Amino acid sequence: MTWTHRPQEALRTAPALVNPAGLHDPTPFGYSHTAVVPAAAELVLVAGQYGSGPDGAVVSADFTEQVRQTFHNIGVALAAHGLDLSHVVQLRTYVVNHDVSKLGPIAAAVHEGWGTEPPTQTLIGVAALAAPDVLFEVEALAARA
Repeated sequence: MTWTHRPQEALRTAPALVNPAGLHDPTPFGYSHTAVVPAAAELVLVAGQYGSGPDGAVVSADFTEQVRQTFHNIGVALAAHGLDLSHVVQLRTYVVNHDVSKLGPIAAAVHEGWGTEPPTQTLIGVAALAAPDVLFEVEALAARA
C-alpha cells in the first residue's frame, strides 16, 4: 500500500504518511515524520513485542536477532486482526543501553518490513525492559480504513 502524499480525497479513507519538505528525509533511518489516520479508521494497538518465540522465551542474546524476531511478532499480532505491517502508522521502540551502533539493525528491519515508506517511529533508550535478556521492544499502532 502506498501512503506517501495521498490526495486529500484519499485521506478520508486510508492512512497517509507524509514527510514534509523542509524537514530532513527520515526514511533511511527507518521512520516517517507524520501520519494522518482518518476519523473512520479502526485502530489496532499492539502491546510491546520483544524477540520471543511462541513459548515466550527470548530467541537469542544477539540484538539484531531480537530486532528481527520482534518485527516478526508484530506481524503475527496484526495477522490475528486480518492486518499486516502495511497497516502500521506508528511504532514506539525501546532499546536497552541504546547507542548509535543499534540504529543500523533497527533501520534494516524496518526497511525489510516497510520498504521506502516506514511508519512514524519514536526510539526511546531505556536502562532495562521487563526481563534481563530482553534488549528490544516495540509497540505498534495500526489503522484499518
